[in-house]
Amino acid sequence: MKHRLSAEERAALLRQHLEDGVPLAWISSQADIPLRTLQRWTAGFRAGGSVEALGRQPRSDRGSHSLPPEIVGAIEGLALRRPAPTIAFIHRRISAVALDRGIPAPGYSTVRTVVAAIDPGLRTIALEGDAAYRDRFELVYRRTASRANEQWQCDHTELDIQIVDAAGARARPWLTVVLDDYSRAIAGYTVFIGAPTALQTALALHQAVQRKKHPAWPVMGLPDLLYSDHGADFTSTHLERVCLDTHIRLIHSLPGVPQGRGKIERFYRTITDGLLPHLPGFIPHGTRGTPVTTPTMTLEQLDTALEQFIVDEYNQRAHSETGEIPTARWQAGGWIPRLPARPEDLDLTLSAFVGESVTIRYDPRDMAEIRVWHQDTFLCRAITPELAARTITFKQLKAARSARRNELKKQLRTKLSLADALPVDDRYAPQAPAEPVQTGGKPADPKQHRLRTYAED
Repeated sequence: MKHRLSAEERAALLRQHLEDGVPLAWISSQADIPLRTLQRWTAGFRAGGSVEALGRQPRSDRGSHSLPPEIVGAIEGLALRRPAPTIAFIHRRISAVALDRGIPAPGYSTVRTVVAAIDPGLRTIALEGDAAYRDRFELVYRRTASRANEQWQCDHTELDIQIVDAAGARARPWLTVVLDDYSRAIAGYTVFIGAPTALQTALALHQAVQRKKHPAWPVMGLPDLLYSDHGADFTSTHLERVCLDTHIRLIHSLPGVPQGRGKIERFYRTITDGLLPHLPGFIPHGTRGTPVTTPTMTLEQLDTALEQFIVDEYNQRAHSETGEIPTARWQAGGWIPRLPARPEDLDLTLSAFVGESVTIRYDPRDMAEIRVWHQDTFLCRAITPELAARTITFKQLKAARSARRNELKKQLRTKLSLADALPVDDRYAPQAPAEPVQTGGKPADPKQHRLRTYAED
């Protein structure tokens, strides 16, 4: 039929009648459109006053159906089964049920309409579970900072790489990161072997607060709020005491609900995609923990690579979400970061080795200075004068201790060899036994004896 025209084409025909005075009958004969159709278009145009009024109007009953409620419920029940069946399966099943009940079988499109009208939340709970529904539909408060150091995030991840530990064995390291929510700049981190602990979290926080020696890493100070997950290391008394002493508000996500930490997860993806593939021992996703290259890096070398990537690349590259360079966004405004009232307030974040009466705390990144505590009371700090201007790492200290121990062992071996070279002193040694007496021309058997042995019992 030629009257299946667009709204613009219909308007052009009607203008001939309304503006030029052309009779509808003549337009009907020329365009091969029924006169009643043209009269209906004219009435619609005059009532609507626009071209859109000439468009094809949807049916008033579109999207509705006349199925009995029990049939609708049966269709919905089938559609919400796990795994979800196909529309064709539901249509065949419902058609058989309807015929058994003497009801006309619904059409395929009708069944599809009923399934499509199911509440998305209901469908998600039925097919994907409560967790998927919570993440998709429940209200989530995404913590967003309005200025630098207002909120920091802290979390752990196991890196997709193998390194060589001190014993020469392969191991997968962990990374703890402290990120400024507002600028997306990394404030501090620590990389280690073994399960995450409150100590590793404290060490990363300690580095984040302190002034960095690298001039391109300005992020420092105390945050107003520290946001983390609900792991045991983040909920420890140790970390709570640190936050209390430094006036940091510690907030945890709900157990099993890690929402709001997508910013730090994005940084982990950046590390996985931008740094680790260039290092020996990288483990691509889906390789079941098998590295594509032979692991050769030590933990110290990985630490150096991470710091270089964070300081020179990640913190200096415009962030995809903020559109700004993290360090520049953190420094904007010329503000002054809040620092601990006393330097020793942050010492609770250092490693603790308890002796008989005092506690020694130190930073594994710098062993030139130790701090002495007694039952949470700061006593003093000990500094090696020869090393005061240098940074001595824990690994370097262990190497120095090992070298000292080896030197002592060498001296011991030398002294023992000198002692072994002395002549034997046999002044008090027992005399050698006399030769056995021969009897009957045969030497006496020295093995013969009159004692009973266990073998003879």
